[in-house]
Amino acid sequence: MYVNEEFGTLANVERDSVDRLVERWICILPDLDPVVQAAITRMQKLVKHLSRVRQSSLARFDLQPFEYDTLHTLAGLGPPHQAGPTELARATKTSSATMTARVDALAERGFVRRLPSTSDRRKVVVELTDAGYHAWRGAIDGMGDEETRLMNALTPHQRRQLADLLRPMLLVAEADFPTQPNRLPEQSPAHR
Repeated sequence: MYVNEEFGTLANVERDSVDRLVERWICILPDLDPVVQAAITRMQKLVKHLSRVRQSSLARFDLQPFEYDTLHTLAGLGPPHQAGPTELARATKTSSATMTARVDALAERGFVRRLPSTSDRRKVVVELTDAGYHAWRGAIDGMGDEETRLMNALTPHQRRQLADLLRPMLLVAEADFPTQPNRLPEQSPAHR
């Protein structure tokens, strides 16, 4: 059982590393808000955990993060999974020269191919191949499996509550650092 002076006894709550951390810091910083500290620290630890899972999942498919981001962008467009190099560079927030090098490397691995544009002979379109789709799908499934495992610690109602509770916080953060809209999907490792 976990006992917190401010909030009383929380029956049947297993303590985690954050409980011990906050308990230690509240003695050093008595004005520390334990609820804020616990929530933020847990979010940070979960993000770090998911980042490690992402790295592991990409390694299983021999993908670098920038390669995955490019494949993810193309896959997120839906069939026929095509975009111009300039669109890809914009969506992944890279330069045209960087995107050219990425497409070259991915094409060499058989994950994408260049096709002539049907609307402009001077341009090319980058298309995701079956091999690229399978590498992307394997990596994203590995990440998604862990996301689902973690979220299954909550009831369906709690998952909805968590998603809804995080929305106003994200709106505040996005108001300070707005994202640039574009027609291509964001580079999130989100599953599904």
